[in-house]
Amino acid sequence: MSQKVKFSSVSGSHFYATLRSRVDQFFSQHQLSQHANGHMWGKTVFFLTGFIGIYLVIISGLLPTWMLLPLAVVLGMFSAFVGFNVCHDAIHGALSGNKKVNKLFGFIFNLIGANPYVWSITHNVVHHTYTNIPGHDEDIEVAPGLIRIAEEDEVNRIQRYQHWYAFPLYSLASLSWVFRKDFVKFFQKKIGAHQNKHPKLEYFNLFFYKALYYFLFIILPLLVLDVSWWQFLIGFLFLHIAEGLTMGLVFQLAHVVEGTNFPVPNETGQIEEAWAEHQMRTTANFATHNKLAAFFLGGLNRQIEHHLFPKVCHIHYGKISVIVKKTAMEFNLPYIENKSFLSALYSHFLTLKKFGKEAAVN
Repeated sequence: MSQKVKFSSVSGSHFYATLRSRVDQFFSQHQLSQHANGHMWGKTVFFLTGFIGIYLVIISGLLPTWMLLPLAVVLGMFSAFVGFNVCHDAIHGALSGNKKVNKLFGFIFNLIGANPYVWSITHNVVHHTYTNIPGHDEDIEVAPGLIRIAEEDEVNRIQRYQHWYAFPLYSLASLSWVFRKDFVKFFQKKIGAHQNKHPKLEYFNLFFYKALYYFLFIILPLLVLDVSWWQFLIGFLFLHIAEGLTMGLVFQLAHVVEGTNFPVPNETGQIEEAWAEHQMRTTANFATHNKLAAFFLGGLNRQIEHHLFPKVCHIHYGKISVIVKKTAMEFNLPYIENKSFLSALYSHFLTLKKFGKEAAVN
């Protein structure tokens, strides 16, 4: 992890230069902004209204207790959808051409329990640069020692069952994020090869906004709702199980399926291909023709386009995907995709089973 990874010179491949030129030409010819359009702002209003509205209905105390649990599940899913559709684009700088607008909508990440500053490091910088490289891409490190998805991962004989227990573990992702992950990543000396050195303001932001989340989602409901502590605890757990499972599955289906690579740098820290080619071999799409997936998943089912053009709003991925796929074929590069969510889920299951069997043999 201490060794810095370098990719082969971009001059060694004309793929990305050609693709970038064609995508830029597409936006220019159609006089389109690469940022949000009217449809995207409509989605933003929908998801934020749903998230805030469901929360307010829950803490209003107007509903019978038995209705609060299913609403907590829906709130958990909407929390994930807000992250996918609004915050993810904003933190990448893709939602708007105005940095202040992006910062405003990125701030909402705090209200679903995650720190936007830490995410910008772990995801924007590290994951997008070192995608699927063991020891560098910490986004693929889910329960180290329990989940094995690369040859270099730690071997544990219990992993022969990982294709069964991985999914319940994914459902804990949101709870970990709220109470543990951000703090751990913030105070690590390094995230992958990235040296952590934080502005003083971010120390305040981390603790203040975590406290705000704990107040809004733990203290306030306990104060205003006529429920016992154990009823609240069940609702809180169900909220985060729904949110965690939604997030975990979407992220895993984009990088840990059949056909994706987990390349290892050579002795000098070199990856023997250009960065863009590396993205094509480590990233996968799924359910790209499913309108519901396109609406709810914020373009994360078109992960190839997102990794190549993270500053382009996801609302445009469907149109530029035609250009990406055609250009990849011209340069003999893979374009990995599963036709449906279920086929991607099965492919992920088989990948977990494969690496679990290898662990059992070792």
